[in-house]
Amino acid sequence: MAVALALHLLAAVVWVGGMFFAYLVLRPAAAALEPPVRIALWREVLGRFFRWVWGAVLVLPLTGYWMVAALGGLAHARWPVHAMQAVGWLMIALFLWLQARPWPALRAAAAAGDWPAAGAALARVRAVVALNLALGLALAAIGALGRYL
Repeated sequence: MAVALALHLLAAVVWVGGMFFAYLVLRPAAAALEPPVRIALWREVLGRFFRWVWGAVLVLPLTGYWMVAALGGLAHARWPVHAMQAVGWLMIALFLWLQARPWPALRAAAAAGDWPAAGAALARVRAVVALNLALGLALAAIGALGRYL
């Protein structure tokens, strides 16, 4: 159980912390760059970050259900566990959509030097990241306070 919890927390920290950094620190700093440089930066940063998110997408459900099973299954879980499960799957679905649509569009537009299209795709990526960041922070609060709710 301790191993599952540690892996679960580390995966959540990587995903949510990465989104926090990207959205609230890197995005404002990168805004001063010219579009070709800004898009190239984001393409490189997001490409590296998304590899880590794929790991989190695998680890979080596995360790979450491992812990739920160890505690007697979903039938015995309190509402915070069900909330974390539902919101977690929503976050994963949003990430999968991002990987299927805006991310390939951003990469293709950047490779073609179509900066307006790349900027529009980056705006869609940013919107998903903003939503997933809000959901991830809410999940962190639920996870931390769950036993007291």
